[in-house]
Amino acid sequence: MPSLIDLRRRIRAVKNTQQITKAMKMVAAAKLRRAQERIVNARPYAVQMQRVLSSVAGRVDPSIHPLLERREPRPDALTLVIVVTADKGLCGSFNTNIIKGAGSFILSNPGPATLGLVGRKGRDFFGRRGFTVLFEQIGIFQRLRFQDARTIAEIAVESFVSGKVDRVMLIYNEFKSVMSQRVVVDQLLPIARADVDGADAAAAPASTADGANVDYLYEPSAQEIFNQLLPRYIDVQIYRALLESNAAFFAAQMTAMDTASKNAAEMIGSLTLYMNKVRQAAITREIIEVVSGAQAL
Repeated sequence: MPSLIDLRRRIRAVKNTQQITKAMKMVAAAKLRRAQERIVNARPYAVQMQRVLSSVAGRVDPSIHPLLERREPRPDALTLVIVVTADKGLCGSFNTNIIKGAGSFILSNPGPATLGLVGRKGRDFFGRRGFTVLFEQIGIFQRLRFQDARTIAEIAVESFVSGKVDRVMLIYNEFKSVMSQRVVVDQLLPIARADVDGADAAAAPASTADGANVDYLYEPSAQEIFNQLLPRYIDVQIYRALLESNAAFFAAQMTAMDTASKNAAEMIGSLTLYMNKVRQAAITREIIEVVSGAQAL
């Protein structure tokens, strides 16, 4: 049976831990508000850009731009898998879900894979296990900028255009709500085409009265438009993934710290009750010893 001093020391330690978890919850909540505003503002632009370019790309010759090229499947075709995790822990199953999702994709992928690791947790996990790593990006979430996404996009585009990889996949946590995040496995390159990949019908152009699809007119030319828009599209999609992951991390951390604070409160209550029982038992024992001594006299 632990002594009263040990119980008081343990209660004090749990209270100190509870103060830390409460402070971390408040910090995560404040950062979540800012991160949520950024992704809410950026998401409509990224989604609409994806739908429009997917529709347009489905109506041009894929050879018009190297980012539209769909290569023949080969057993040795290399896939670049960009995995977006967090730099920190104490966020529940946030990092674990991403790592499991990336691991499942790598195992199910018919060809070999090389990794682009964004975030310290993913780097630590995959780096220790001998995976082939093409690049790492650590510490960018402390002050997330569009230039960070552009740097990652340049590596992905250069690897795809040069033929080092035949496909680029992006795996990240999508922010749904404070209580919910969803692991997304998205194909970044080659760019999805509406007629091939079954994109949403809303992305298709308007139809004429007889049902024929209306094609687009390009000014100055389709080649020039794609040269300008497709690299920008890759930048935007990666930036959106980073913003989604950042907001999802703070939501997961806030939820985890709230749960930890409640668990600490329950532990303090149970320890206090047990300490009172031990103290009462000690007092009762002392009274019995005094009464027994008086009776002996």
